[in-house]
Amino acid sequence: MAATIPCHYYASAATTSKFFISNNAHSKRLAYPLSLTNARGFRGFSAARCSYQPPPHYSQLQSKDKGNSFSLKQCAISIALAVGLITGVPALGLPANAHTASPVLPDLAVLISGPPIKDPGALLRYALPIDNKAIREVQKPLEDITDSLKVAGVKALDSVERNVRQASRALKQGKTLIVTGLAESKKEHGIELLNKLEAGMDELELIIQDRNRDAVAPKQKELLNYVGGPISTLAGLGSGFIKLLSECMAAVRYVTSLVASEGALRFCSVEEDMVNGFPYEVPEEYRNMPLLKGRAAVDMKVKIKDNPNLEECVFHIVLDGYNAPVTAGNFVDLVERHFYDGMEIQRADGFVVQTGDPEGPAEGFIDPSTEKTRTIPLEIMVNGEKEPFYGATLEELGLYKAQTKLPFNAFGTMAMARDEFENNSGSSQIFWLLKESELTPSNANILDGRYAVFGYVTENEDFLADLKVGDVIESMQVVSGLDNLVNPSYKIAG
Repeated sequence: MAATIPCHYYASAATTSKFFISNNAHSKRLAYPLSLTNARGFRGFSAARCSYQPPPHYSQLQSKDKGNSFSLKQCAISIALAVGLITGVPALGLPANAHTASPVLPDLAVLISGPPIKDPGALLRYALPIDNKAIREVQKPLEDITDSLKVAGVKALDSVERNVRQASRALKQGKTLIVTGLAESKKEHGIELLNKLEAGMDELELIIQDRNRDAVAPKQKELLNYVGGPISTLAGLGSGFIKLLSECMAAVRYVTSLVASEGALRFCSVEEDMVNGFPYEVPEEYRNMPLLKGRAAVDMKVKIKDNPNLEECVFHIVLDGYNAPVTAGNFVDLVERHFYDGMEIQRADGFVVQTGDPEGPAEGFIDPSTEKTRTIPLEIMVNGEKEPFYGATLEELGLYKAQTKLPFNAFGTMAMARDEFENNSGSSQIFWLLKESELTPSNANILDGRYAVFGYVTENEDFLADLKVGDVIESMQVVSGLDNLVNPSYKIAG
């Protein structure tokens, strides 16, 4: 029943007309490469990395219930996606005779516009529903410090110094425009943050003058959190920002216990202070579903088996309800129901990590109030649009050049699994993409616009690659932003 994402690669598209079809008549299927097959039935294959050898179930790829029901269009889509992925993933153990093919999507070359942003924090900053060029001109050079630090030794500090001076100059020149962009109710707090940001950049310049390379990255992270950082745990922040967060959280419930346990605190940044309420109305047909109107953070604690160096790990996930309120709201509601607690990792093959298939015949969450599987619509937000598209892929809408607000760029991109040819069939099965973003550049990535991204792992994401089938999710806990959830069904008896 599980939604799994197999690494099925052929050297030639000639053999691909059927390999998206599960051999399980009742299993869901995602459009390639996220075909939903029975994870529990193929765990022996799932636990392995992609290899040159085809998996043993290729001979059984014809579905019993939908054997001859595929339309030519569906087969064409499957073949096109397969060829496109093969030509873009040479590092995943493809056969030696795999060859380059022509682009399979219209104007594909136009879709690749420079190197993709792959840092989850940066992706979340750019995804905020704001339009303030002045703060972005401060943000960008601060983010560029990461690339500057790739230069070996103290020589990197010369480039970092240029980045800091550019950011400092942009802040001084654009401060008035930044203040103008703050929501009226948050203006006083936003100005306080700007002052702290300005002081922090002066401190970073002193660090550079002292040639203290090791102190640069922590200070950079602190400054970016002032600008528009994702919701983070205290352990991952600089001391100055921890102090600021403590001030921000003075009126928040349980702040004492949160600080004592180094838990996550409420989002607090200049860019967040520019958001004035939720920016649009969710369509009426989905308005009574659990909706996340803003952002939230979840800590996922996983017990790691068969790894002497890593017994357990806590993954910090930031959920973006601004761009996926239905999808993120559905997930937060399930987390509050403890739906995922005790559930095993059901797919882990080097391409994705996946879970969410409950025990028994159900393929998703059964709502106790209806005794039926609760499903949600496909939800895709596009740059330049005021609200998401629902129920259709961007391909179906003919928006081949559109750029998604939440792309599959970052290691640990989180998305909702669904039936391959049923857009509105997502329920509880979720996955995290592990493939390097250079292989999946924004909007040349065949997943963008086909699956609903609703968050990113922002801390410990690298350890996702160490998870194996059978590792247990000990707990998922909403550690911030729960007050942004409306229509929570978990509060209803039953």
